[in-house]
Amino acid sequence: MSACSSGGPPALKVAAVLRAALALSRPRLPPHHWKILNVLLACHTPQLGGHRYRCEHCGADHFVPHGCGNRHCPDCQARQAAEWLDRQEALLLPVPYFHVVFTLSHALNPLVQQNRRALYNLLFESAAQTLLTFGRNNLGVQLGLTLVLHTWSQTLLDHYHVHCIVTGGGFQIEGGGWKSVDPKFLFPVVALGQVFQAKFCEGLQRLFARGALEFHGQQAHLAQRAKFQALVRQATAKSWNVYVKRPFAGPRQVLGYLSGYTHRVAIGSRRLLQLDEAAGTIRLAYKDRRGRVAWRNMTLELPEFLRRFCLHLLPARFVKIRHYGLLANRGRQERVARAQALLGATPAQQAPSETAPESNPAASAQDDNSSQRWICPHCGHRALVWVDTVGRAARAPPMPRLQAL
Repeated sequence: MSACSSGGPPALKVAAVLRAALALSRPRLPPHHWKILNVLLACHTPQLGGHRYRCEHCGADHFVPHGCGNRHCPDCQARQAAEWLDRQEALLLPVPYFHVVFTLSHALNPLVQQNRRALYNLLFESAAQTLLTFGRNNLGVQLGLTLVLHTWSQTLLDHYHVHCIVTGGGFQIEGGGWKSVDPKFLFPVVALGQVFQAKFCEGLQRLFARGALEFHGQQAHLAQRAKFQALVRQATAKSWNVYVKRPFAGPRQVLGYLSGYTHRVAIGSRRLLQLDEAAGTIRLAYKDRRGRVAWRNMTLELPEFLRRFCLHLLPARFVKIRHYGLLANRGRQERVARAQALLGATPAQQAPSETAPESNPAASAQDDNSSQRWICPHCGHRALVWVDTVGRAARAPPMPRLQAL
């Protein structure tokens, strides 16, 4: 069992640590960051409204507050990940899938912090075009790619990388048939790293030439061409890290694997160990990957925890999960159906939406108040019924203590 795992729900929430940190100091943050923090602080509190229940056995009332649903909230992402994965199941192909990770040089971290939207987009495009180019030139196929952006390390510092799930084959460029790849090998990682580095740096130079990059504070000197070029030389002094993991055992394992990446946030509540408000510190667990992988503990000052957390707040309306090649959004359903036909696969039928009562009891209760009963947390009888919704109209959060008949 890891240092941060436990049998039940975590006793300490990320929102509680953020609230304690903000009680100590009010840092200067962009309005977009304040908007996100305020939403996270209100998550699962009466401030967002909720659902009221009443037990027909003991008469006790039970209130379940709404979750915020924000993509930076670790407590709201599990259900959103499950719903996203349900939609992706119909896109699975009976081929091996590879996992490739592209990581930027840490020398570029300060520049990325001041140009997040532009350089996140460039990171996506450079990684995707690298894989598509190798698929076209080395295999003569159009691959299917799903890319997920991550910006953090285990210690919450900036570590910019994309996780890529790659189909083990694709449509042949000439002829249009399907061609599978060797399930034991995709592409040489050294060559992938060289092409990825070249594509990203070419894009970086174009952005600089157009005046599309910003340089503030300690990075203001980078506006000078000589200083900027020196930074690029520093960043390219060593080969960039590209990692190709072994292929998955089967297509359905891809979905289970993706659930750990698509909606992950910088830190979840289960890694929080102890909040000491008097000392102004938070102790948390992190996975040390140097040498033999092991769980370790570290202590951060609360203002530093807040600073590191805010490093990973995404720009407004930024899309962090993207599809390319034969999985690109436009015309994807038709291409996937064609691939399934070529591979002799039966198209997956997306099951009708059957929201579990414990996930959305109010929706069921509104359909038929008398037919739904949940276990009352006060008396233990299956006699709890939905009464009404308070505040904004939103779905109820997961309620593990309430079980439908």
